[in-house]
Amino acid sequence: MLAFQDQVLYLKHNLNARAIDSLQGELSSIETNVAQLIAEMEKSIAESEAFISSLQ
Repeated sequence: MLAFQDQVLYLKHNLNARAIDSLQGELSSIETNVAQLIAEMEKSIAESEAFISSLQ
């Protein structure tokens, strides 16, 4: 029974390590997407400020 519990514990740790590794890749993707969104928002803000200035 102890050997079985050791195997289960090993599998849990192995799966957790894989899940963490997968999440780190996902985090990188999310950070890239957020950076792109921020750049697009800054561009839109600059364009709207230029438009408002042209009205004055």
